[in-house]
Amino acid sequence: MARLWLCAAGAAVFLFCLLLHSRFCGCPVSRKFAFQFSWRKEEVFYRLDLGWPKYSEYFTGVTFCVAVDSLNGLVYVAQRGDNIPKVLVFTDDGYFLRAWNYTVDTPHGMFVSSTPHEQSVWITDVGSGSYGHTVKKYNSFGDLVQVLGTPGKKGTGLNPLQFDNPAELYVEDTGDIYIVDGDGGLNNRLVKLSQDFMILWLRGENGSGPAKFNIPHSVTLDSDGRVWVADRGNKRLQVFDKDTGEWIGAWSNCFTEEGPSSVRFTPNGKYLVVTQLNLSRLSILAAPPVGSIGDCSVVSTIQLADQVLPHLLEVDRKTGAIYVAEIGAKQVQKYVPWYNHVPAFLV
Repeated sequence: MARLWLCAAGAAVFLFCLLLHSRFCGCPVSRKFAFQFSWRKEEVFYRLDLGWPKYSEYFTGVTFCVAVDSLNGLVYVAQRGDNIPKVLVFTDDGYFLRAWNYTVDTPHGMFVSSTPHEQSVWITDVGSGSYGHTVKKYNSFGDLVQVLGTPGKKGTGLNPLQFDNPAELYVEDTGDIYIVDGDGGLNNRLVKLSQDFMILWLRGENGSGPAKFNIPHSVTLDSDGRVWVADRGNKRLQVFDKDTGEWIGAWSNCFTEEGPSSVRFTPNGKYLVVTQLNLSRLSILAAPPVGSIGDCSVVSTIQLADQVLPHLLEVDRKTGAIYVAEIGAKQVQKYVPWYNHVPAFLV
């Protein structure tokens, strides 16, 4: 019995020291490890994939966003910095494939639209250079295909369409595009474009009331025709009808400490995954039923070490894996569903 007690005490001391080391030293290995330990009982939905990527040395800048081509098993990472490749391409099992740097100034958000006939990589650019304040479409090898906005010039205009620090976008399977504009700029709005880039509807202005925004930072869709926007400055998620743009409601009770920076759904639509940047936290929220959004409910959290700063995330539509771009840690990490603890995310 004495030996058993000593072993347990030794393990507790080891874990305590490991957490202290992670907190004060900022060691990448300790930071990755620290999220797994919590002093409160909570259901764990995900575990960290320590083998992704195979070599983290490819991250040479500040990693702002990540996108997944689920159809082809590819992961795209966009990073900021001088004299570095701005876009990195990995396989979903962690092998580096290629990099490109063409016409990318200061990436903020990213989305991959993939069909059997076309793979498109969309990037929102908030830079002040000749390609800043635009939303750009590339093919999978980095060739520029389309530019939305007035390159190098911020603005509020609609004809022609202008952006000011466009934060993120989501491209529906139909080809329709949802853009949140912008990240602290002149515009606080949500724009829906058709696949031929015509404005279908526009919502928002600066403010805190319904359908108003203070730094709309991320956007996604659910399977019930609702558009979800991370209204970061107002500490809430706002919800709109995708066809009409009508305001449906908002969630704020989960975000009393800090607003959401990113939002995505799991493949089965049962959960939302959000990041809170300065709290270095990922939260798993229960999705609402059809017809009413109800109240926000947190079912699980992943607490990262201090100053990791998770910015934007993406969820693999096939596997349910979460990829998180961390601007403090300057890396992207992958979390995979822990199927032994919760029902499969694809059911």
